[in-house]
Amino acid sequence: MTAFAHRARRALERFNAAHPWDHNAHYHPWILRRLPRRFGSALDVGSGSGDLARLLATRAGTVLGIDPDPEITARARELTPPAAPVTFATADAPAGIPAGSYDVITCVAVIHHLPFAEALAAFRRHLAPGGTLVILGLSRPATPADYLLGITAAPLNAAIGWLKTRGRTAPRPVSMTARTRPADMSFPDIVRQARSVLPGARLRRRLFWRYSLVWRRPEQPPLNSPSTSPTSKDQEGTGRTGVSTSKDQVSAKS
Repeated sequence: MTAFAHRARRALERFNAAHPWDHNAHYHPWILRRLPRRFGSALDVGSGSGDLARLLATRAGTVLGIDPDPEITARARELTPPAAPVTFATADAPAGIPAGSYDVITCVAVIHHLPFAEALAAFRRHLAPGGTLVILGLSRPATPADYLLGITAAPLNAAIGWLKTRGRTAPRPVSMTARTRPADMSFPDIVRQARSVLPGARLRRRLFWRYSLVWRRPEQPPLNSPSTSPTSKDQEGTGRTGVSTSKDQVSAKS
């Protein structure tokens, strides 16, 4: 990197720090469009300050948000109206996901903190038949497409930050105070591993250094269906008699 390029990059970083905006929250409306209008239960993994969990509560009967940070979890409780059907718990994923199944599972900018394949397998186990898993993640740039999207996003990121802060220096939103770490998996590696755990999952690169993964678990076959023969493999894969993960197909913080 030339001296000019280095100075330009540092100047852009200072500008972005002065005009911060939440890339993850930018995708919250998109996440809602992937979900049914009404559903029974939702799990938000890595719920942070609870912004997405509160949005899910506008459609869900109950929402559980889990996060390993007790301070941000306490803040999420403070920001949530008492009447909202949302609870927050301090828990580590994937091992600490509470028992039970959920109609919707979301995980935003968190899975790169977790053992990837193990986390996907846990989400699959906890997702109810017919349920929807939506992940917004970060990947390590490794291909020309990654770098092209990054170059495209850089000026847009600065422009949106300027507009959202009205050109004024602003503090970081509460939702951006969680600990961060860089992603270590490339997008092609993410696609390969995801499709081995969630056959048929839909993955796509997104602007602002994100990718999306959407997977819908098939409805449970009728009990009299020949495919529901309770093999040991079926039981081991899902914890539900007669539902084989090998036949799962999709219909799809920093």
